Parts: sequence; C-alpha cells; structure tokens
Amino acid sequence: MQNPEQTGARTVAQQPPRRSVVRRIFADLAEAIRGSEQDFTRGNLGRAIFLLSVPMVLEMLGESVFAVVDVFFVARLGSSAVATVGLTESLITLVYAVAIGFAMGTTAMVSRRIGEKNPRAAADTAVQAMAVGVVGSIPIMIAGLFFARPVLALMGADEWSLTHGVPYTQWMLGGNVVIILLFVINAVFRGAGNAAVAMRVLWLANGINVFLDPALINGWGPFPEMGIQGAAIATNIGRAIGVLFQLYVLFTGRSRIHVHAHQLRIKAKLMWRLVRISLGGIGQFVIATSSWVGLMRIMSMFGSEALAGYTIAIRVAIFTIMPSWGMSAAAATLVGQNLGAKQPERAEKAVWFTGWYNMFFMLVVGVVFFLIPEHLIRVFTREPGVVAVGADCLRVLAFGYPLYAWSMVIVQAFNGAGDTYTPTWINFACFWLLELPLAYWLAITLGIGERGVYSSVVVAESIAALVGIMLFRRGKWKTREV
Repeated sequence: MQNPEQTGARTVAQQPPRRSVVRRIFADLAEAIRGSEQDFTRGNLGRAIFLLSVPMVLEMLGESVFAVVDVFFVARLGSSAVATVGLTESLITLVYAVAIGFAMGTTAMVSRRIGEKNPRAAADTAVQAMAVGVVGSIPIMIAGLFFARPVLALMGADEWSLTHGVPYTQWMLGGNVVIILLFVINAVFRGAGNAAVAMRVLWLANGINVFLDPALINGWGPFPEMGIQGAAIATNIGRAIGVLFQLYVLFTGRSRIHVHAHQLRIKAKLMWRLVRISLGGIGQFVIATSSWVGLMRIMSMFGSEALAGYTIAIRVAIFTIMPSWGMSAAAATLVGQNLGAKQPERAEKAVWFTGWYNMFFMLVVGVVFFLIPEHLIRVFTREPGVVAVGADCLRVLAFGYPLYAWSMVIVQAFNGAGDTYTPTWINFACFWLLELPLAYWLAITLGIGERGVYSSVVVAESIAALVGIMLFRRGKWKTREV
C-alpha cells in the first residue's frame, strides 16, 4: 500500500488486506457518501472510481428524480398534461445543453487545476463559470416568458396544453437560471473531487420538490390548488434552494474549493478560456437535444396517447441513465486530475475500468426493460394506449443499452480532457445526419409508426459509441491543453 503524503489530501490507497472484502466495501461506501478529500492521482484506481462514482450516481439519481416526480403527479391530470410536460421537457433539454456544456468546461478546468495542486485557480474558475451561467440564462428566460404558447403550438401541442399548459412552460423556461447554476456549481464540486457535496445538493433540492409538487398541484392544506403550473413552481423552488446551499458551501470553505469575496470579479481571459472549452460541450448537447426535440415532433404526429407513452418511457429511461452518467462523470474527473498531474496512462486506464463497470450496469437495466416494461409504465398511468406505447419503447431501447454505456463514458472522458469538440462532431453525424432522417423514414415513410422512432435512437447511439471508442484509442486527447 502506498503511504499517504504527510500534508494535503489523502491518497486513494487500498485498505489493509487483513480486512474482509465485505467490510472494506461497506467502509468505502460510507466514506464515499460521507465525503472526504482524496488525492485521485495516486493509489488504487478501482477504489478511486468507487469513491467518486457512488456520490455521483446518487447525485444523478437525484437529478432524474426531478423528471420522474413531476410526471408522476402530473399524470393524475390526464394524458394531455403528461404530453405538456413532455413537450416542455424537450425544450428544457436545450437548457440542459447549455448547463451541461458549461459544466463540462468547468469540470475540465477545475479538475486540471486540482491535479496541478492549485485550488486558488480552481476557485477563480468557479467564479467565472457562475458568471457565464447567469449571462447564458437570460436569453432563454426571455424566450420562455414571452414565446411559450407559440412554441408549444409549433411542437404540436393539443388544445388542452395550449389552454392550461402555457404557465408550466413559462415557469420552467423562465426559471432556467437555477438549472444552469445547479449544474455548473456541482461541476465545480465534482471537478474538485467533492462529489459528496454535489450529491447532497441534489437530494436537498429533490426533497423540497417531492413535498411541494403534490401540495401545489392538488392544493394540500394551506397551499393553493395550481394544477400543472404547481409542478413547475415546486421544481423551481427546490432547485433555487439547492443553489443557495451550493453558494453557502463555496463561500464558507466547506469543500476543497473556497471562494473568497476578493475573487468576485470578472477575469476576461479566464472567462473566455472557459467559454471556448464549453462551446464544444454546448454544441454537442445542443445537437443531441435538438434531435430529441425533432423526435418529439415526429411522435406528436401519432396523437396525445403516443406522445404521453413516449414521454413516460423516456422519463423511466432517464432515471436509469442518470446513474450511468454519474459513473461517467467519475471518469471525467479522473481524466482531468490525472492529466493535470502528468499521468495520461492512469487517466486512460480509469476510462476503460469505468466503461466495463458501466456496461454491466446498463446490461442489467436493459434486461429489466425487456422483461417487465409494462410494470414500469403502469407506475405512472393505467391508460392502456399509453402503457402499450411506453412499454414498446422501453423494450426497443433495451437493445442499445450496453453500447450506450460505453458512449457515455467515452464522451465524458473526452470532455474531462478538455476535448469537447470530438464528441460534438460525433453527435452531429450520428444524431442530425443519421437519427432524425432515419426516424422519419422508418416511422412515416415506411409506415412503421412509433417503433421507427425508437429504433432510430438505438441505431444512432450504437454507432456513436463505436466511433467514440475508435477515436479515443488514438490518444490525441492526452495532449489537450486546458
């Protein structure tokens, strides 16, 4: 076992061999959830992945709970209400594109500075990232507040959605700043290796959302009955309180990164470097999420029941994908920190390890989707038509899960290295040039229907994974400067 350094963070070393495997796993699990400062550039790599992955998986589960909780309570209002949530969510994914893009650049720069043992520079990056996030949210807020109704109409919303669902969309898009800040500041914590802090933020925000959602939708106790609009307000309140907690941790020094008052100023050169790196991340997710909007538009041609079933199925899929994103995010942190420590081979090894772990997890989920999809959809609705569409969607998506696991890890590895442009080109080719035309051709031209849309997703994601693995093996990401 390597000896920890006498000062600074502890190294991620193996536990003494005399301890049983089970006891060691539980001890590591407790430490991962509790959180502690670790030096992820040294020691046992498997343990490093575990300590980072556990809180990141729980964090991403927390993010996915937002999506599942909203649709769970809104489903009681009918299929048109669920369709409204689905259409709005397809628009919100563009906000996620901005948020995740900024988060990628932030994680790459913060993790590289931490690997270089320069936490002050990491804190400077955090300040600039928050500033960029706030500025980036303003155009989306304006568009959401003033153009919600025509955008919903363009997306194929029915009369109920256009009459009752517009306030929901206005709240969700108008309050996008809390989504962006939540992602960006948690990216700071993840890049620094403080994944447990990011996990606590999401669970705090979710706890508030889970309580307020049914209270504001149904008018429990002193709360007004607000219907579908109440779900959006509850979500915004939960996320806003999460952001306040993030700022408290950053400014009180309760994480590896401590932001001081004198650092609260614009540093144009650093901000531009962050924006330049983030543009690739934003680009790759704008491409991916706009293709998602296109798929929703094609699905809307088959009616509200089909759209509702597809929406619920995708929410279930997101719930399972988020833990995989958590494991993939661990790879991004390890790549960034180890490149900063001039250890590219250790960075590459971390990616292969994480990829195999992720594939095993997604394979298990895929088997569940294939065997019992109806049971999963019935958690949200009992409408036979909606259940049939949702179950069929999950069953088809299951075939792509093993390769999709690799796609997520490889993409995050590129992003952790600061190479956000390679995944952008992969997404452009696989989603815009392949997935959307293929979905329309299968679903409409050939007359396969909804299943044509699901099948196009499996084909596009599988090809993206194979191309990503091939490019990753070339190793050019190892020399990327951030």
